[in-house]
Amino acid sequence: MYKMVDANEEYAKDSKLKREDVENLRFWTEKQPHLPKITELQLILFLQSCYYSNERAKSAIENFFTVRTLFEDLFSNLNPQESSIQMSLDVGLSYVLPEVTPNGDKIVLLKLLDNNPNKYILQDQLKRFDMMLMLYMHLMGTNEGMQITFDFEGSTMSHLLKANPSLVKKYLFYLQEAVPIRLKHVHVINVPSWIDRFLALIKPFLKKELLDMIHIHTSMNTFYEYVPKKILPKEYGGSAESVDILKDLQNQRTNESKRVEKTNYDKIFGMEGTFKRLEID
Repeated sequence: MYKMVDANEEYAKDSKLKREDVENLRFWTEKQPHLPKITELQLILFLQSCYYSNERAKSAIENFFTVRTLFEDLFSNLNPQESSIQMSLDVGLSYVLPEVTPNGDKIVLLKLLDNNPNKYILQDQLKRFDMMLMLYMHLMGTNEGMQITFDFEGSTMSHLLKANPSLVKKYLFYLQEAVPIRLKHVHVINVPSWIDRFLALIKPFLKKELLDMIHIHTSMNTFYEYVPKKILPKEYGGSAESVDILKDLQNQRTNESKRVEKTNYDKIFGMEGTFKRLEID
């Protein structure tokens, strides 16, 4: 079984995180009959990611559980042994690097491992990315912030054309309004010639705050201004583990058919209970 981070550890490491504020947030959730039972750790993640604002945390909680209920294509069958998730591991890498920036930000690296567009299914990549992110937060707890890095090496227009605008719209709403992380920057490296078409696809669905976070790096030198070279994998000039090793770590999978005590994946990924319906189309 996975060992979730203990809530007491979160209070100990963050003096701005107050038990009273978490208790007030819990009291509010219990007065919302449509919401599921929410753990103390989840409340902490929402409150900390919203910079300790109860009102912002309430909005994020509402959006998080509602979107995950309505958007069944991405947020149902949360089993890492599912065949589509297993195949997605060979196509793309989603990994949180072990070291942090001087500001304490975690770096999430996303890149293609198999450049064949026929194998690329955006829905599966997003689903696996979200599962990885949810599991990471439950195991590691809060952090100062996250910077997401998209390495477009090997990507083609054929990959872009497989992006369903409706899917992109819904996931960007979820990322901006619901996910309990402090998103600081979004980087694009190994920029393709069709980057303008990519930006044209996502811009209509981005708030100004997120749009301002996007950095298109035509040189790695500008990228290093945000992410120190030394914390990156060797392929990017750093001293961290190579992408091949990260791939091996990503592909270290359990054999669920041999597990004695079954894992409740829905609980791990924050999917408990039933919720009201809300249209976000």
